[in-house]
Amino acid sequence: MTDREKLNVRGLALEVLLEVTEQKEYSHLALRGALEKYQYLEKQDRAFLTRLVEGTVERLLELDYIINQFSKVPVHKMKPVIRGILRMSVYQIKYMDRIPDAAVCNEAVKLAGKKGFSSLKGFVNGVLRNISRNLSSVEYPDLSVRYSTPEWIVRQWTDEYGEDTARRMLESQYEERPITVRVNLHRISKEKLMERLVSEGVCVQSVEGVDCALEISGYDYLAALPSFREGLFQVQDVSSMLAVLKAAPERGDYCIDVCAAPGGKSLHMADLLDGTGMVEARDLTEYKVQLIEENIARSGMTNIRAVQWDATVPDEASAEKADVVLADLPCSGLGVLNKKRDLKYRMTQEQEKELVRLQRQILETVQQYVKPGGTLVYSTCTVHKEENEGNTSWFLEHFPFVLKEQIQMLPGRDPWDGFYIAKMEKRQND
Repeated sequence: MTDREKLNVRGLALEVLLEVTEQKEYSHLALRGALEKYQYLEKQDRAFLTRLVEGTVERLLELDYIINQFSKVPVHKMKPVIRGILRMSVYQIKYMDRIPDAAVCNEAVKLAGKKGFSSLKGFVNGVLRNISRNLSSVEYPDLSVRYSTPEWIVRQWTDEYGEDTARRMLESQYEERPITVRVNLHRISKEKLMERLVSEGVCVQSVEGVDCALEISGYDYLAALPSFREGLFQVQDVSSMLAVLKAAPERGDYCIDVCAAPGGKSLHMADLLDGTGMVEARDLTEYKVQLIEENIARSGMTNIRAVQWDATVPDEASAEKADVVLADLPCSGLGVLNKKRDLKYRMTQEQEKELVRLQRQILETVQQYVKPGGTLVYSTCTVHKEENEGNTSWFLEHFPFVLKEQIQMLPGRDPWDGFYIAKMEKRQND
């Protein structure tokens, strides 16, 4: 890659970062938009862009702390472009060893000039070269700065799980994790899909203990894989597969997924029904229903339909009709910080409390749809006890259900994402 090409990719990375930090776009959406817009980028460039954007976003608190040790102008008072250039440059200096520090500094200065800040080239150069020389002397005041995670989250995890486990959870958000996919078994066997993916240049391996799951890596662009376009697999986290496997729908069952978009768990249930029964995949907005419909179309399944419905609004026509209700509900998302890298900066304790109330409202509504003897699975992708065990305890006190199984997976302790699953059975009518 030439210096010119690298500078262009850095300039693109800066644009994406400014979308996230200044325009408050979600980082995964901003990055996906850039990668889709510039599909012609070489694989190496795409990897560099992704690493630089994701790494800078997930380390923001740490990067700002470092910059503030060496800059007379505090980060929050800098012009957004200069702030963005310094952040992504410090990330390269600290975490991207293959790039010489001198090259990082030079490219940052060029980028400042290109963006119309020639008068600040000396400032950018001075701060970065000072950081490069003295980075090893920086000491972090606490776990919040060290792991670039807001203090209230560190405190909550420490209170709920202890300091050792909390530290492992904090560390885990920076660990590389392969993409997992679920085999659409109505279309192809696991072995045949593995052969097909290898023929398409993808590195693939089985996931121990989860027969329908594969880990894939080494590909450039998912939508470019013929096997993906043909609907032979669905990108899905193992933890969400486990929620469906615990629900265990049986042939002929009627299942409702009340917050289904983009539809991975609904499609998994339909696959387990083996062409029988029906899965109704519901979600709130027309856009989310469209996402579900796109995945249904790609899968080729006929025992599933997408429906626009607000999960907080009772549906009298569904009362005691469902064999299985899957309620994977809106949550604080603190179990998947390695995927949603800016979520930790957006979430607040006040929002957590609002989510607890919303979850209870939805559970109170959708429990009506479960047949006597039927199954309700409540799940979240968070590790916050009040949203998880707390809500399950509340629910069991108020509604005629029996807890059959409860699982809390923690990042850093367990193999998968932070995820909660409670399987409950509705009592038979007396």
